[in-house]
Amino acid sequence: MSDMYKEILVKRKTSAANQLAKAGVIALTAVGLVGGIVFMFIPFLVIGIAGGVACYFLVPKLDVEYEYLYVNGDLDIDAIYSRQKRKKVAEYTSAELELLAPENSHALDSYKNKKDMKVRDFTSGEPQKKNYIMVMNKDKGQELVKVELDEAIVNDLRRMAPRKVNLM
Repeated sequence: MSDMYKEILVKRKTSAANQLAKAGVIALTAVGLVGGIVFMFIPFLVIGIAGGVACYFLVPKLDVEYEYLYVNGDLDIDAIYSRQKRKKVAEYTSAELELLAPENSHALDSYKNKKDMKVRDFTSGEPQKKNYIMVMNKDKGQELVKVELDEAIVNDLRRMAPRKVNLM
């Protein structure tokens, strides 16, 4: 039996809404602090401090990279915020896998219309990248998980569970 270990780093594309939110929070903080210091007006100072707290907690969450760690059928996904803070966001095993297929595959048609399924997106958001969707059976129900896997991982999953991997 061959063992496989693979790491993939996927940088999420920063959307225009995220860039606008980041600029808005920073501008609010600057205007509030400058207004509070120059005009000695307490509400401006409170707005500036509240904006600074929002900058501390919100701005790092807008720059996200996902790290996939694949080891023998198990996929762990970590989110890395602003290249500083790491958080484990998901763990999946090959035993939980019901179906793996490319994003535009007709094998996924029956799953895409279910309303009670949780959809999780761990991709870069770039349309030219090849995305796969994994249908996972978790304790709380099924999940649709969008990931950017490479061919080596897909082939290894196909070797382990050939009926669960559909490449068309």
